[in-house]
Amino acid sequence: MSHLQFLHDRIVSKAVVIGVYGLGYVGLPLALRFAEVGLKVIGFDIDATKTTRLNAGQSYIERLTPELIQCALQQGFEATTDFTRTPEVDALILCVPTPLDAHREPDLSFIVNTVEAALPHMRAGQLVSLESTTWPGTTDEVLAPRLRKRGLVPGENCALVFSPEREDPGNPHYGTKDIPKVIGGTTPTCLALGKALYEHAIATMVPVSSTRAAEMTKLLENIHRSVNIGLVNEMKIVADAMGINIHEVIAAAATKPFGFVPYKPGPGLGGHCIPIDPYYLTWKAREYGVNTRFIELAGEINHHMPHWVVGKVADALNDRGKAIKGSRILVLGLAYKKNIDDTRESPAVEIMDLLQGKGAEVAYSDPHVPTFPKKRNYAFDLQSVPVTPENIARFDCLVLATDHDRFDYALLQMHAQLIVDTRGRLGASSKVVAA
Repeated sequence: MSHLQFLHDRIVSKAVVIGVYGLGYVGLPLALRFAEVGLKVIGFDIDATKTTRLNAGQSYIERLTPELIQCALQQGFEATTDFTRTPEVDALILCVPTPLDAHREPDLSFIVNTVEAALPHMRAGQLVSLESTTWPGTTDEVLAPRLRKRGLVPGENCALVFSPEREDPGNPHYGTKDIPKVIGGTTPTCLALGKALYEHAIATMVPVSSTRAAEMTKLLENIHRSVNIGLVNEMKIVADAMGINIHEVIAAAATKPFGFVPYKPGPGLGGHCIPIDPYYLTWKAREYGVNTRFIELAGEINHHMPHWVVGKVADALNDRGKAIKGSRILVLGLAYKKNIDDTRESPAVEIMDLLQGKGAEVAYSDPHVPTFPKKRNYAFDLQSVPVTPENIARFDCLVLATDHDRFDYALLQMHAQLIVDTRGRLGASSKVVAA
């Protein structure tokens, strides 16, 4: 029996053991979903704090409750930092970050380092699936050559696929199992094996012709959002200059039953995908002599939004005879969108950094993020400030960066001296300035 036939039989019989590499906002939900359907899952991560907490039945992601972790443990799930256990798994699913470097160019170090750590322990008959968002060609040009050096040839004695993550934290309607799964294989055999694996956990599969097509699909999804958010953010700036409420305009335009999709403006882009992914395509496009001017312009607009918000804060304070320097400013909401605890690439953090750079005394309040998390480019030693009448009143300005439902907006408006609202959550008043 060939290695791939053996792998196929293990997948179909549900004897397959799955290794999820990277237990963050993408990897952990996927690992729990596979465990939920009765498959053996080993989670790998370089952070021993994470693996220790998971093995103790604890969670570090708000929406994934300890009960979910404990149920997975009962199904045989375990977490480890020991990559020498790689031979135990039949499928390696890579769910690691793909950030930008200091020059806003793709940083594949997490992918490369993970593969290099697992590769000495890999064996024939394993399937590798890359879920991390990246430029078209990464699977073929970065992963496949490394596998071949190990003697692992996709489609012959191993399988290699790309299947982009599509998680939407905080979305109550679409969990991991409900979101259709795009997948492309290095060969038709690879695609068939990958599809069979994911079908255990995901309701709908969307096979495409190649790993490059799957990689481009993910980029198109996120660039679509980036461009439209860039458009509505620019419209917000224009409307503000004209004294028009952009949120009223969007609501009116959305009554058209065709040809218009409403996007909401905000203080900038957040999350691990939309602020970053467009640059993966623009970087790769240059290799083909293509300039992605439209995509880059949207990125420039969205990147500028925190600076625009800080300018609105400066104007609002100035109108009240105060300067940013020396003012006490409370940023409401640290997560990149409402009702979650995910602060990756959050514009709220950039706003805090800009305000502090101008001499403000900055604090934050977020019911979902009690302690300011560790970040590569920011170092705030802060705890979330409780929203009480006394705390609200002692700040010169509140900046609503993330409109969590758990904020008491009536309390904020009653006791605040000034609120700069970047989300259109608050009604017009003498205390509220739209931004």
